[in-house]
Amino acid sequence: SDAGAGDGDRPRSVMVLAATNFPWDLDEALRRRLEKRIYIPLPEASEREELLRINLRTVEVDPDVDTAKLAEQCAGFSCADVTNLCRDASMMAMRRRIRGLNKEEIKQLNREETEMPVTMADLVDAASRMNSSVSAADVERHQAWLREFGST
Repeated sequence: SDAGAGDGDRPRSVMVLAATNFPWDLDEALRRRLEKRIYIPLPEASEREELLRINLRTVEVDPDVDTAKLAEQCAGFSCADVTNLCRDASMMAMRRRIRGLNKEEIKQLNREETEMPVTMADLVDAASRMNSSVSAADVERHQAWLREFGST
C-alpha cells in the first residue's frame, strides 16, 4: 500500500495542531512548517464570567454570587487561574465547617452538614489571595513574538 495514498485517487491530508506557552522556544525549521501561528490572549471579562459559571455549575452557589462583578475583579487571570479560584472557593465552606473538629467528629458529619453553597464572600476571599499566573511581561513577550512570527 502506498503510504501517501488516500481513498481512491485523493491524497490523504494530515493536520497538525499544537499549543505552547513558550512559542519563542520553537525551532526555526518547525516554525516554518507550522503555517498558522495564532496567539490566544487572556480571557476578557465576559469570557471570565462564562468560565466562572462553567466551573461553578457542579456546586451549589449562593444567590448573592455576582459572576459579572467577580469577572471584572479577576482581570489578568488565565483560564487556569479562574478554575483554581473556583476550586479554592468551593472548599471554603467545608473548611469552615470542619475547623476545630477532630477526625471522629468530621466522620460523624452527615451530608447535609457538609453541603454548603459557595458565597460571593468565598469567591472574593479566594480571589484576594490569588495572583494571576501570567505577568504583564509574559503578555508583552507573547505579543512581541506574535508581531514577528504570528499569522492571521
